[in-house]
Amino acid sequence: MYLVNISSELIYTVESPSSFVFNIAAANTVHQKTLQENLIISPSIDSEWFQLNDFGCRGLRLQTDPCELSIRYNASVELSPEIERVFYLNEVEHKRLPAAVLPFLSPSRYCESDRLGRFAWKEFGQLASGYSRVQEICNWVNTHIDYVAGSTDSSTSACDVLIQRAGVCRDFAHVSIALCRALGIPARYVSGYAVGLKPPDFHGFFEVYLEDRWYLFDATRMAPISGLVRAGIGLDAADASFANIVGQVTMLSINVQADAADPSFLYSDGVPVSTA
Repeated sequence: MYLVNISSELIYTVESPSSFVFNIAAANTVHQKTLQENLIISPSIDSEWFQLNDFGCRGLRLQTDPCELSIRYNASVELSPEIERVFYLNEVEHKRLPAAVLPFLSPSRYCESDRLGRFAWKEFGQLASGYSRVQEICNWVNTHIDYVAGSTDSSTSACDVLIQRAGVCRDFAHVSIALCRALGIPARYVSGYAVGLKPPDFHGFFEVYLEDRWYLFDATRMAPISGLVRAGIGLDAADASFANIVGQVTMLSINVQADAADPSFLYSDGVPVSTA
């Protein structure tokens, strides 16, 4: 078991009565447990924690009149990753997939897997199925997509990124997810915190369903898999944004940190960790 300390500070100018839903809290799963957490909202206003979905993700909901709003969240999260003999992890036949996993085979707003079938099968269809094929998808994305801050926005999809060959962490995840789904491999988007990420920020990565559970992957290779802390999970980034806001609001600053209590637990990139 490993301990990771996470924190985020978000400051906004609120210009009209506004409603917020934040997805910044550590999710609680079998392999990820929040030991302690603290939330400070300024000015002091009523807020509500609620379950965002069935994956252990939690939302923070609040409403406020015009003001300068700051949200400060920190937590200590215990990770107990299950590391397997990865090359023996197999894909699951469609007829044997649990019903709850099936939605993660479908195209979504940012992951147009239905448009990438021919490309995916040409590039990866002849590879041995299972973990090694997903890893090759990550390798391809890491090699062929340049990480360029500011190169994409909230309207950019996986197909857009494949055309321009540049993006940020969420785009690397979207392309990887779309290619996996095009091959019949269930994949879903994950947002959260990443130990060692430079510069520190909320990070986007993804999970793939192999054997009988979900495994983490990150095509950016910017942080070790064992240092990823999940906050949001969904079909793509539309389901896992760190903030959804209704109202006239301007972000003033964002500060995100993730630090391992014992950095020696971090191991080489690319090794998947069971999180289900």
